[in-house]
Amino acid sequence: MFLTRVFGRTLFAAAKSEASAAAAAASSTARHNPLEEFFEADRNPEDEKPVVYGRGWKASELRLKSWDDLQKLWYVLLKEKNMLMTQRQMLHAQNLRFPNPERIPKVRKSMCRIKHVLTERAIEESDPRRSAEMKRMINSL
Repeated sequence: MFLTRVFGRTLFAAAKSEASAAAAAASSTARHNPLEEFFEADRNPEDEKPVVYGRGWKASELRLKSWDDLQKLWYVLLKEKNMLMTQRQMLHAQNLRFPNPERIPKVRKSMCRIKHVLTERAIEESDPRRSAEMKRMINSL
């Protein structure tokens, strides 16, 4: 009887968590399509204010960031670059002009600067094994 209660509760809790996970997955897929991340949100062309995009990252700013922060920033910039390239290709296929083409070089330069800062850190590393491991990781970016 005791085992039935314990296993029954465990199975009920597992079934309940699976059902809630399935419901959460269904609601998240209904709200957000992962492919939408490759496209910029549509703006109303009649907006009075033009959109102002930021500048690229400077190497001096990147040197102040931690290794983990630089890796996170790398993947954010990679996602941005993929989104811009997808949008540019899509508009090119429709014979439309790509708005703000200067954004792509800003993202590329920032990515190059991140690699440069990480390489500087790998070179300064006193342990040769760790330095070689860091360089392999940087080259895989």
